[in-house]
This record gives sequence, C-alpha cells and structure tokens, in this order.
Amino acid sequence: MRFGRVIKLGLLCVLAAGANYLVNNICVYYLKIPLYLDTIFNAAVCFSTGLVPGIITAGLSYTALAVRDSGFHPFVLCSIAEVLLIWRLKPSPSELSFETKRDTLVSVIARLMLLFIAASLAVSVLGGIIDFITYNVLSNSKTFFSAEDAFKIGFLKSNIHPLAINIMSRIPVNMVDRFIVIFGGFGAAVLCRKIIYK
Repeated sequence: MRFGRVIKLGLLCVLAAGANYLVNNICVYYLKIPLYLDTIFNAAVCFSTGLVPGIITAGLSYTALAVRDSGFHPFVLCSIAEVLLIWRLKPSPSELSFETKRDTLVSVIARLMLLFIAASLAVSVLGGIIDFITYNVLSNSKTFFSAEDAFKIGFLKSNIHPLAINIMSRIPVNMVDRFIVIFGGFGAAVLCRKIIYK
C-alpha cells in the first residue's frame, strides 16, 4: 500500500513538472505573456502532498527547462524557496469542501493572501540577487529576454544600483505571477488530493 502511494507521488511529480514546462512554453513562446508561470504545479503538489514532493517537482521542472535552454538555471533556488514558503504558511486543501463554513473560507483566503505577498517579495529579492550575481558579478551573457527585462529598461537611466534594479524590476511581474501560482496552485491541489487519497 505504501509502495503504491510512492509510485503515485512519483508519477504526480513527473506530470506536474511536465505541466509546468508546458504552461511556461505556451505563455512565453506562443501567447507572449510577460510572466514566468513555471511553478503553478510545484505549488499544487506542495499544497496537496507536502514539502519533499514539491521540491522534487521544482527540481524536475528546472531540469526540463535546463535541457530546453541548454544550460543550468540558478533560478531553481527561487522555486525551492517558494515551495518552502508554501509548506510553512499553507492552509490545507482539505479545509475546503462543498460544506465549507464561511469563516473557514475567509481564513483560507486570508492565509493564501499572506502567502502570495510573502512569496512575491521573497522570490523578487532572491531572483534579483541571483540575477545580479549571475550577470553582473560573474559577467555571464544573458541569451534570452525574460519578463522583468521590460521593467529594467525604465531604471537604466537612473543612478540606482544594479542589484536594486534587479529586485525592483521583478516585483510587478511576481505580483501577478505569484497570485496565479498561489491561488491556481491551491485550486489544483484540492483536485490533486482527490486523486492521491482516493
């Protein structure tokens, strides 16, 4: 019985990583939406099954992105940090059901809002630091245009430090992106639990 659940969790992680990859490709290359949207299913897996499967999903997702882009993605650290935050602050998807009381629903939404704000700020700061070290300190060349680059252009003529620019340019992107990730991931988690614990 336990072995069967491990197999189910393993398949869930692989499917979730594939879904992250697919959503990211559709948004970036086909719809041209200036968002990342590559961690929705990391969040869903963490909400529904816990920390370790969430981290495994994040690792698999970034492995797929590294293969696609022919290089290591240091921003996997942002995904891991986000999973840790979700695990620490998450409401349980089992709290929502068709018989959910109004006060429970309000409590869940409030906790998701707190998680959304914390994740937006944490990922913006960590992503900005990684970007600064990778492309400013280590002088690696950036071979692709990402969502926050559009906002960086507005800061280039100012005397703001590059580290601050890297952090601030990510905040507006992450405010939208993390809202979709946290609330969408939680909604998907409610469905995932029905599959895993069926």
